[in-house]
Amino acid sequence: MRILITNDDGIESPGIRTLARVAAHAGYEVVVAAPLSESSGASASMTAVVQDGKIVSEARELAGCRNIPAFGVAASPAYIVLLALRDAFGPAPDIVLSGINRGANAGAAVVHSGTVGACLTAAHAGLHGLAVSLDVLTPAAASASSGGAAIAALDKIDDEQHHWISGAEMAIKLLPSLLHTPPGTVFNLNVPDLHVDGIRGLRQASLARFGQVQMSIAEAGDGYVRTAVQAAEENLDAGTDLAALAENFAVVTPIRAPHEDQSIRINVEGVLVQSPAY
Repeated sequence: MRILITNDDGIESPGIRTLARVAAHAGYEVVVAAPLSESSGASASMTAVVQDGKIVSEARELAGCRNIPAFGVAASPAYIVLLALRDAFGPAPDIVLSGINRGANAGAAVVHSGTVGACLTAAHAGLHGLAVSLDVLTPAAASASSGGAAIAALDKIDDEQHHWISGAEMAIKLLPSLLHTPPGTVFNLNVPDLHVDGIRGLRQASLARFGQVQMSIAEAGDGYVRTAVQAAEENLDAGTDLAALAENFAVVTPIRAPHEDQSIRINVEGVLVQSPAY
């Protein structure tokens, strides 16, 4: 089975190297394609840097990932998935893994996440997707660039000290369960930043009504707005992903790409068809 591994933290992030290494060791055929630069908060946007009509793409060799083809692409994670589905990086993948994200993608904030957006794009094409994030967030240090999704603005040296291996091993163990779900299913996995022995287990939970952090307006003036990010003040609801993380459980939530809500019926009778003159 061929796996595309992407992320929104960029091709140089330690999380993607660890995930690729563990997936390859488990026997999967792995190709890595990820943004050349930070793309957090990109959701499922379709953006790319184009030069002379060509999307910029560079072959990379990732540390500790010998014989794993890797590409840095000047595009958003979701766009990279679309390119991969059209054989841009070799044969199209059978499944998409996205991560390991630096900071939890939990609660309603998943709508902003480039990590999750990549998997939802794959799901729209009928593939399974697994988004995995490591809860390294300290809310006071969170970045406003995510628009509310929880990413940590931490020193890159500190990145290497986190428990990426815990997230990678949990993700790979979940793959068989994911593959037994209907096509187009996405698992959103969040893992505490702990050694695997310190993680209390894995829970399935619903998305919290809010994310780990909230964006607020710190200052607004003539021609500018300055934002700030602070810890969410809402109480944690039992049974949600954020509540499970707070108790040092890894947590998984099945999600699906947007689709028609057939439960809502709209009364279209009498709605004006011809636009009025203005």
